[in-house]
Amino acid sequence: MPKVKIPRKSTTIDMTAMCDVAFLLLAFFILCAKFKPSDALSVTTPSSVFSKIAPETNVVTVTITPDSRVFLSVSDKNVSEKLAMINDINVSKNLGLSDAEKSNFANRPASYIGAPFSQLKSFLDKTPDELKNMQLPGIPAKDSTNNELIDWIRAATGAFAGSKMALLVRGDNAAKYPAFQSVLIAFKRNDQLKFQMITSPIAAPRGSELEKTQIVTGKKGVE
Repeated sequence: MPKVKIPRKSTTIDMTAMCDVAFLLLAFFILCAKFKPSDALSVTTPSSVFSKIAPETNVVTVTITPDSRVFLSVSDKNVSEKLAMINDINVSKNLGLSDAEKSNFANRPASYIGAPFSQLKSFLDKTPDELKNMQLPGIPAKDSTNNELIDWIRAATGAFAGSKMALLVRGDNAAKYPAFQSVLIAFKRNDQLKFQMITSPIAAPRGSELEKTQIVTGKKGVE
């Protein structure tokens, strides 16, 4: 007696519900994402095969712009250290800053100090939108006799006492050497002899020993 063949039917899965969930998750992440604010200072850093990622906390960064102006910033997560710094500067330079102005320095995200002590009170009194439209003069750091960065690094060293402070230099390719030298003077005056340069990562040269090492280890750069 011949066997009865059961017709095979392809399995179908209704993806409607899964698509709905995917779009809901996408909408959730878009609405909850916190985007990084745009950098107020445009700097083109030198290229390097060094791939170590810069830390995000306990960081003091000195930025040198293409026209050799000097700025200082502290990582946003170090609010208490920033408050200690501005209190130190306020007392040592007798600036008469208000609590609101000191709070602006400590709590304003992605902010730079780019004004001499004589203009600091006015600088801290402005809103972020007002600062965007200003051409800030930078911290005076022309030479050892007029180098206000020395005081800022001293205040930072005191604020981070007891914890490890990462000192970073972010300099533009077009910046002049005297500006960089003035930054080094400020570091040496405060016994800060170890710092790191921020660079733009590039691939290792083809055929170099570094490229061969990367192929073997699977790493993209040097540590």
